[in-house]
Amino acid sequence: MPDVARHHVDRIDGVLKVTGRAHYTADHRLPNVLQAIIVTSTIAAGEVASIDTGTAERMPGVRLVMTPFNAPRLPKNGKAAAGQMPAGRMLNLLQDTSVHYNNQPIALVVADTLDQAREAARHLRIAYRRQPATLDFAKAKARAYEPRKVKNESADTARGDLDAAMREATTTIDATYTTPMQHHNAMEPHATIAAWDGDTLTLYDATQYVAGVRKAVAKTFGIPADKVRVICPFVGGGFGGKGSVWSHVVLAAMAARAVGRPVKLAVERPQLFGLAGERPPTEQRVLAAAREDGTLTGLRHDVVTATSYLEDWVEPAAMMTRLLYGCPTVHTSHRLVKLHIGTPTFMRAPGDASGSFALESALDELAHALKVDPVELRLRNDTDTDLSQNLPFSSRRMSECFRLGADEFGWWQRDPTPRSMRADGKLAGMGVATATYPAMRQAATATAIIEPDGSACIRCATHDLGTGTYTVMTQVAAEALGMPPAQIRFELGDTAFPDAPIAGGSQTVASVAPAVQAAASAARQVLIDRAVADRASPLFGAPPEDVTVADGWLARASDPACRESIAATMARNGGQRIEATRRAEPGDETQRHSMHSFGAIFAEVHVDPDLGEVRVHRMLGTFGVGRLLNRKTGHSQLMGGMVWGIGLALHEASLLDPRSGRIANGNLAEYHVPVNADVGQVDVMVVDEFDPHINPLGAKGIGEIGIVGAGAAIANAVFHATGKRIRHLPITPDKLL
Repeated sequence: MPDVARHHVDRIDGVLKVTGRAHYTADHRLPNVLQAIIVTSTIAAGEVASIDTGTAERMPGVRLVMTPFNAPRLPKNGKAAAGQMPAGRMLNLLQDTSVHYNNQPIALVVADTLDQAREAARHLRIAYRRQPATLDFAKAKARAYEPRKVKNESADTARGDLDAAMREATTTIDATYTTPMQHHNAMEPHATIAAWDGDTLTLYDATQYVAGVRKAVAKTFGIPADKVRVICPFVGGGFGGKGSVWSHVVLAAMAARAVGRPVKLAVERPQLFGLAGERPPTEQRVLAAAREDGTLTGLRHDVVTATSYLEDWVEPAAMMTRLLYGCPTVHTSHRLVKLHIGTPTFMRAPGDASGSFALESALDELAHALKVDPVELRLRNDTDTDLSQNLPFSSRRMSECFRLGADEFGWWQRDPTPRSMRADGKLAGMGVATATYPAMRQAATATAIIEPDGSACIRCATHDLGTGTYTVMTQVAAEALGMPPAQIRFELGDTAFPDAPIAGGSQTVASVAPAVQAAASAARQVLIDRAVADRASPLFGAPPEDVTVADGWLARASDPACRESIAATMARNGGQRIEATRRAEPGDETQRHSMHSFGAIFAEVHVDPDLGEVRVHRMLGTFGVGRLLNRKTGHSQLMGGMVWGIGLALHEASLLDPRSGRIANGNLAEYHVPVNADVGQVDVMVVDEFDPHINPLGAKGIGEIGIVGAGAAIANAVFHATGKRIRHLPITPDKLL
């Protein structure tokens, strides 16, 4: 099979983006569109007692003020789609007056212009009946409870005798680690444009799951799914936050139906700190035990995390501990604490990003206590078997990632003694951690069309979050069709196209690429059959198996000079297009293999000994992620995850005001994320790997693994530099002074 990764195809959508011609959701222009503004609560718990709308309704341009007291009633009070994850959530659709968190939607103003809507919203007079709010995570832990499931698995697991494992060990670490609440802050805020045509609804929505939006919105309104069309050609960042349907989507549709005109609703960034999910805070206790040589005898990982009063959401932080190392005894648990916050949601590598900080920090502590090199500790506990399922891994190049990475990074020149290294007058430290993420795949369908002019169009209702889907799928289609990528147009982000799964869980390439490959291969076969049956073709009468298609030409393998272009073949057949639709879905491979990607993250930090300022000088990630289909876009994804790891370790924290439940730093001025000056040298290496079990292309997803372990590698480097073990993220100067 040719290696499409060697094509190094530039981004198909790159020119559109840098010239401003890529239309994101709020960029779409519909005639007679009105503008909407959400009004959100300023209390965390209680009820809306009244809303005086009189002044606002009399203001210029105002078309509608929708509140819990006049909003249209929805089937099942708007809860028809709740619980149908990942798209279905418990939404706040003005069906009652209850307030469950600060920043909850409690009204909607629609006007001719955005300024008019915003000004009218300021003139609503809202009265509340306040109730005591549960906002203190530490105090609420006393009421923690066991969720029913965690990612369709048991909340708690236990293999082996933990007491015996502790007795067998020569060294144990028992420590508690915490991670704060964090919010997504994608460049493109959430936005929806809703337009009704009779009983048919069209939604332009910033989403990672057009099919999920269609299903959830249709159920919420009690209408057939085929009456809803969802369009999203570009997503300006999602990271899981746009994987679910949030309240604003349905509210926009409710308003559009009420006023009889299209309505655009772009959520303001401060409002996103509440109504569109977050990564919840966690408290994680890790018990790690090992023999003198560093082989693990037992691990225990107990997680307490927060959810809302609306529904249960579990941050699955102990999941990776169950399978990552060849440890015979592993016990894990997850517990939930209800707070008056918006419901948490997927955030890049949910569970694994936060859980790896605790697990990989504990292993670093164990290595230090044992005086065993942290890389060696992980190499000595590598395994070919997922002991949580007693299944072999479909592929696992973890040890190779560590060895290659250590050599490239200069790890072996590291002095293991904390505070022993200096650089430019600063304390210098090096840290390492393991990266892993599940290799998931779902069913997907694609259509391949060879046009009369010899070009091709591929359609699938998948998404491009900036990850390179347009480009990679064009490459896969080009390889299967035998055409140059420039002759292929890939269309996505529309429920009018064949179904695809959510663009989340690092599964788009693994799921959609096989469908694109199958549909394109089927269309190519029809093309070959047409050519060999055409008396005017130089290929007439050739055995179909003797005909190849490459670079836009059909040719006999046994006589390459006997050939003709695809365009010529199509032109002689009356301009009839060729169309093939194929569905590709996983089989029983997950019952025979455990499927994950693996890697190693190395980090070097420089710490000011007087100010406690931490700078990430350089990072290296080495990964085994199956067949990498495009090294340019792949490098970008893996590097982006590692950069987010800098934010995870050093910057990001949503600060919940314990009096009001408001996020005190709910804006990009005060919610700190890494900027260019915070990011040193970031390098990526990908080992050669073909996973024969995941799908026909041997390709796994890469969107999330880059952040897993990155925060821990930085935290471990900070310990090496300073001798201070910081177990509570983010690592800020005050914690080092």
